[in-house]
Amino acid sequence: MTHPEHILTLSCLDQRGIVHRVSGFLADHGCNIIDSAQFGDAQSATFFMRVHFAAEDAAGLASLHADFDALAATMHMQWELHDAAKKPRLLLMVSKIGHCLNDLLFRYKSGLLPVEIPAIVSNHPDFYQLAASYNIPFHHFPLAVGASAADKQEQERRILELVDTSQIDLVVLARYMQVLSPAMCESLKGRAINIHHSFLPSFKGAKPYYQAHERGVKLIGATAHFVTGDLDEGPIIEQGVERVDHSMGPDRLTAIGRDIESVVLARAVKWFIEHRILLNGHKTVVFS
Repeated sequence: MTHPEHILTLSCLDQRGIVHRVSGFLADHGCNIIDSAQFGDAQSATFFMRVHFAAEDAAGLASLHADFDALAATMHMQWELHDAAKKPRLLLMVSKIGHCLNDLLFRYKSGLLPVEIPAIVSNHPDFYQLAASYNIPFHHFPLAVGASAADKQEQERRILELVDTSQIDLVVLARYMQVLSPAMCESLKGRAINIHHSFLPSFKGAKPYYQAHERGVKLIGATAHFVTGDLDEGPIIEQGVERVDHSMGPDRLTAIGRDIESVVLARAVKWFIEHRILLNGHKTVVFS
């Protein structure tokens, strides 16, 4: 007989007895801990914890949630309790460069990424056939060059409406080359991930691999981070690099960089859906 599994994540002021009280609560409620990880940040005096457990008695998720709320209140915790069997729902956004989109769709279809993808959004029509091949609705929300603020606001309103009606848990900017407004960033706070095509904070702007080539770099990379109103300055989730040399031209650097982008973004998405990422101010705690 299999038992329902849940994932508890929490953060609070670092203090004595947190692990003891959490594990005791789970034991008292007939739960068996499958794995647990914790971290105390000395700088912020904050404690972080992720517990994956199986509920071996009849207590359901709602009952556990209500009972744990009382314990959490005594320790001023920020916490979430998730059904481990529930597949998070993703909205993928893309413009005209499709390697990250293609990679995520393959991982989804092959079962490597246990999610539901009810929609793909783009400001260009290029990938409607790719979406159709996976039987995923494709939404073309165009935004012309030089579009007015009102046009951009309307386009973002349509995206957020889709996020709401599709019950989206995570928005993934898979090389979506539009700057989101501060209002949209706030609406998606903590549930939107972007892949940046450089090892931040270097080589921002257009054609980063050409900039890197001109500077003769020996390492190139990519950065996955949460989306915030500060462009490309959100809390970093994952980064990847690869060594390059003088013999490689900008096209070769671009190809290597796109491979890194795909892997780094996939890791960040996987860790998000497994509830392994906790915010720590402007940083993240990522439990492997």
